[in-house]
Amino acid sequence: MEPSFCGWYFKVQSSECSLALIPAVHGSAEESAASLQILWGEQSGVVPIPAVRAAVNWASPRVMLGENLFCPHGVALSVRNARWNIQGVLRFGPLKPLHIPIMGPFELMPFMECSHRIASMKHRIDGTLFINGKFVRFENAEGYIEGDKGCSFPRECAWSQCFFPEGSLMLAVARVPVGPIAFSGVIALLQVRGREYRFASYLGARLVSVRAGRVEIRQGCLVLIAERLGQAGQPLNAPVCGGMTRTIRENLCCRVRYQLRKDGFILWELETGRASFELEYPC
Repeated sequence: MEPSFCGWYFKVQSSECSLALIPAVHGSAEESAASLQILWGEQSGVVPIPAVRAAVNWASPRVMLGENLFCPHGVALSVRNARWNIQGVLRFGPLKPLHIPIMGPFELMPFMECSHRIASMKHRIDGTLFINGKFVRFENAEGYIEGDKGCSFPRECAWSQCFFPEGSLMLAVARVPVGPIAFSGVIALLQVRGREYRFASYLGARLVSVRAGRVEIRQGCLVLIAERLGQAGQPLNAPVCGGMTRTIRENLCCRVRYQLRKDGFILWELETGRASFELEYPC
């Protein structure tokens, strides 16, 4: 088989708890495999799954990993190994997908090292999980779903996501190789009070700077800034040529400051301690 990976990222967040579940299939010419990565508070880990017991759908967030099921209506978990014991069901309210794919025309480009898809910016979650001896209840919690597919995760990338009462936000920048050259790809979406601000390379967005945990992008007269106010987070595995051989770090729940400016004036700003942030750029 050609080196490849395909996976979905399910984020679940209540006022007391943050949880991310990343089911994926991945493989190279030598072997195929599957895994469920888990981020829970300050803990992270990987549960390997036999590839013969795994299936993933790229058209919608549907994954089967052994006894664990993920779909647009919720997840059913049954995880048991030396480190993790997770049992339970989470039910999703109606998902909030995008009317236009976040990657726009780039979604159709065959040369992309990694394609990105958003299945829901913000939806309701209810249910109870038993996690390592603790009952964790999610009542009117918030959820976010995105997916990645390709051969390798971007060598340089930054990503952030957060919920807030008036809406939600996601931002991603990455080094995108095209043959012997590369460019900085940008996608971001801010939904606030019924209005949507979309940043994308195909709309003229560009990366201004990445330094010291701060990402700034610009599109015309609009500037969007995300700044992590803390250190790097928990380790996760990322694919290289289909194999999960690279380690990256993600803060599932940390303090981040956001700001949207237009012609120098602040249109929207937020500082929250419940944002997710990932940064894989050289200092």
